Amino acid sequence: MTPTELLQTAHDVLDKESKALELLANSQDDSFVSAVNIINQTKGRVIVTGMGKSGHVGRKIAASLSSLGTTAYFVHPGEASHGDLGMIEPADVVLALSNSGEAPELSDIIAFCRRFDIKLIGMTARRDSTLGRQSDVVLCLPPVEEACPFGMAPTTSTTLMMAWGDALAIALLKMHHFSKDQYKLRHPGGKLGKMMLTVADLMHSGDELPLVSPDTAMDAALVKMSEKGFGCLGVVDANGDLAGIFTDGDLRRSITPDLLGKKIADVMTVNPKTVTADMGALDALRIMNTTGKGITGLFVVSGKKPVGLLHLHDCLRAGIA
Repeated sequence: MTPTELLQTAHDVLDKESKALELLANSQDDSFVSAVNIINQTKGRVIVTGMGKSGHVGRKIAASLSSLGTTAYFVHPGEASHGDLGMIEPADVVLALSNSGEAPELSDIIAFCRRFDIKLIGMTARRDSTLGRQSDVVLCLPPVEEACPFGMAPTTSTTLMMAWGDALAIALLKMHHFSKDQYKLRHPGGKLGKMMLTVADLMHSGDELPLVSPDTAMDAALVKMSEKGFGCLGVVDANGDLAGIFTDGDLRRSITPDLLGKKIADVMTVNPKTVTADMGALDALRIMNTTGKGITGLFVVSGKKPVGLLHLHDCLRAGIA
């Protein structure tokens, strides 16, 4: 195939699938509301199942539900017939995926749901199929053509299933008032985990903080800065408020014959840049990088009182710099 033909193939597939998604978006009815309500009201878990490509989509749906606040597991229908039906409890809800609705591997799970009165949500293109007739709620896919030239390989249909699974997950997220902090707890690793880090996750606090009073002599201040190892000092007034900062850059700019005879208040920078503990670590790093002064450390304040220190090296160790 020529490059032009390859690009045309990509265009045709994406065009067909995007039109199918638009058709799905415009064909919603109360069945989606019923499905969301059943899942939201269950005291158990969501058990997702499906065979073949529908099963692969089902695994992704279960993972998305779990990561967004709705506990879900995937049960392979073949394994279910050989003992894994024991993983399904009466309080659970089963979400079964089958484009035709006639996957024979689903028959035992369907029978199990009906025997023990377990709620069954079917996602299928045929409401009159075995899965459709046996389901408490049917999420019926609109009639669409598969994107493959034979009209057989699951392509457009699995795209619709995937999108419908995303819609379920997001609708349930909103119903549960699932917060960004809760999402963070489920995503400590990878790029998403790093994006969710806050200043509080990385900052130094307590006795680690390099703090001195305004009347501290310069020789004592330099010893303190060296001991703490952050390349900066926070200067706090009698009320415990952050009055200024002194950095190794300030030291270089302040070197004069009489430097050691001065107080830290004489050479500190007033009104320093600060951050709060709940600020995103990436946002704090952005402040360091955009001030134009080569800031490597930011004091963390509550009101005006220093409660922590975030250093560039902390961001590097966390992998966000």
